[in-house]
Amino acid sequence: PDALLDLSKAILTGADLTNVNFNKVNLSMANLRGANMRMANLKEANLTMANLSNADMRMADLRSANLHAANVQEADLRDANLRAANLKVADLSSADLRGAELEGAIFDMTILDNTKRRKGLWNLFS
Repeated sequence: PDALLDLSKAILTGADLTNVNFNKVNLSMANLRGANMRMANLKEANLTMANLSNADMRMADLRSANLHAANVQEADLRDANLRAANLKVADLSSADLRGAELEGAIFDMTILDNTKRRKGLWNLFS
């Protein structure tokens, strides 16, 4: 499906995007480093190659979002919904995934070094 809004390559570093509705928005290659996206609706958003490092994405809805090759290092994804999200080649080093919903998420060559997660979650990736 076509994106409702094209924000590809947008510079939103440190922006307050709490509760924003970015459903199906194209944010490919956008710079969202350190942005506050708590409780944001990013369902089916295109975040391919986006910089989400150090972003606060607690309780965000990322169902079916495309995070292919995204930089998600040190992002806070506690209690986020990542069901069926594409995380291929994404870098989630030191990200906090505690309480995140990951059912059906696609992990292929995803970097998960030092990722915080609830006990037992690691078996999903082996």
